[in-house]
Order: sequence, then structure tokens, then C-alpha cells
Amino acid sequence: MKSLIQETPAGLYCEVGDFYIDPVRRVSRAVITHAHGDHARAGSGKYLTSKEGRRVLRTRLGPSASIDTLAFGETVLMNGVTVSLHPAGHILGSAQVRVEYQGEIWVISGDYKIEPDRTCTPFEHVKCHTFVTESTFGLPVYRWPAQEYVFEDINRWWKQCRADNVAAVVLAYSLGKAQRVIAGVDAALGPIFCHPSVEMLNQDYRATGIELPATWLPTQAPARNDWGGVLVIAPPMVANSAWMSRFGKTSTAIVSGWALTQGTRRARSVDVGFPLSDHADWPGLLTAIERSEAEQVLVTHGYTRPMVQWLRENGKQAREVVTKFHSDGTQRTDLLFADS
Repeated sequence: MKSLIQETPAGLYCEVGDFYIDPVRRVSRAVITHAHGDHARAGSGKYLTSKEGRRVLRTRLGPSASIDTLAFGETVLMNGVTVSLHPAGHILGSAQVRVEYQGEIWVISGDYKIEPDRTCTPFEHVKCHTFVTESTFGLPVYRWPAQEYVFEDINRWWKQCRADNVAAVVLAYSLGKAQRVIAGVDAALGPIFCHPSVEMLNQDYRATGIELPATWLPTQAPARNDWGGVLVIAPPMVANSAWMSRFGKTSTAIVSGWALTQGTRRARSVDVGFPLSDHADWPGLLTAIERSEAEQVLVTHGYTRPMVQWLRENGKQAREVVTKFHSDGTQRTDLLFADS
């Protein structure tokens, strides 16, 4: 008997419903957990995503993409298969996909975190028979400090940058992490300037109903030679670029779950790292798995083998799902800061 959800070269596939979840190739029908590039790819015939995530997915896929939406908890039938989307708490619009057919229930979590933040709907625990979980930070060493403490540290660093009359540059992924940082810092400390790739998505967040402090493009600022004390939000890929050179003297920070370890700051040649992640840490992963009450756990993306081993040693039926991204239990350096 075939599994309700199958692993194929194009990604996870529900044959009876005839749809893929986060396919890695062009397909006729794709259900998308969220708009990050390793989950949402252009070129498929039709897309289904959460209503909350429509704008950011449209920005990522372009105006020609055919996108349908569901409100969280709303159901749709696909060839007799009941599909619903439930909050994943990863970024704006991120969803877990619940698939039910003839009494069998699967939940494909996509990327998720269980700590709420103000820029997206909090994670919802959904019971199922089979739970497909990510494991980006699937090692016991990864335990996040409370986000309020991280933001206190970021604000303290920004204040010091003001005192030193240097620009405070935060390197953070354009979709999700950047907006979470903007929403969490103390905007009374000074103006916030953003790279165009960040500012474009800021507009999507605001249009979706997420409150963010005022932000500007550097080109919108009055002519100035002194950028001391401002906060700059930019994607990691523009570090040390010509775009950055306008700010003169800077102190540079990386905001990422990987910043919990010392090697991150050295690898990125930054001054400071702040461990704030949009993925679940080790306790968060275990909590989500336990509360799903799943009889079978499939582990994908990240430290899959250690997680599978731990689950088996603790009485769970678990196995690895090999994907293009993070499937060998090692850190892919090209993806290290993708959406962490």
C-alpha cells in the first residue's frame, strides 16, 4: 500500500490528491508552506498558500504566478483529500500543511518555531499520525535565549554605536528575520535604514497588517556624510559591498541562530552576533513532535541523523527524509544564513 505522502525527485507528493508540497521542481499543483526560496520556487502551474502569506509569496514568485489562498484552519478538497493550513510561526504566512484522507492524517511542518513573535501568527500544535519536522537546529546545544533578552542586547549595542558615532549594521535575511528585528528594536534610538530587498518586503508586511516602525531607503535620507548612530538592516550578501560603503565607519552584527556558536562571527567577519532564530531550537523541536502525538516522525532539513537517532532511542518511530537542503546532518555553508 502506497504512503499518503511520497518522496519523489520533485519533492513530497500526495498521489491521490495530485499535489506537491514545497516542490523542488516545476509541477502542476504546489502547496507552499512559506515564501523562502528553498520552499517556494517559480514556474509551477498553480500554488496554494496561506492568506497571510499571499503578498510575500507574490513578491517572490512574480505577477504571473497563479496563487490561491486559504485562511488558517480553512479546508479544501483536492480529489477527495482534505487539506488545511495551520500557523508555523516561522515568518509571515508560514504554514503547516495538514493532509487527511480516509482517516489518516499527515502534518508537514515546513520551517517553524514555537516561540511567538509579533510579525507572524504563532505556531499551532496539530495532532496527526505522521509528522514531518524540520531539524535545522536539531542538536541539544541549540537552546535559544528568550528573545526579549536578545533585543535588549541589540539595543545596548546600538546605543554604543551611537556613542561611538558609527553606523550599526545588522545583517539579517530580507524576508522574516529583517522584519522581526525591525519590530523588536527600540525605534526611539534613531532612524532605521534598509536595503531595497528588505524595504520591499517591509511594505508587504505592513500591507498584511503587521505593524513596523518607520524605515527608509538610504536614498530617501537628506544628503549626509555622517551616518553615525543610524541602524542599517541589510541581507548578509551585501556585506563589504559598494552599497555598504556609503555608511563610512560601521559596527556590523549578524542576527542568526548560528550566532549561538563562536564560529559564526569569525566566518562572517562581523563584530558581534545575536542568537535570534526563526527556527525551533532543540527543546522546541521536541515539544512540537511530542504534542503532535504522531506515531511516525519524518525528519528533514538540517541535523536529521542526530534527531532521528535521539527519537529512536526514546521510543519513537522515526526516519530521515533526504532533501536537497541540509540532508546530511552538516551545515551547508552556502545556506548557513539563508533564513536562520
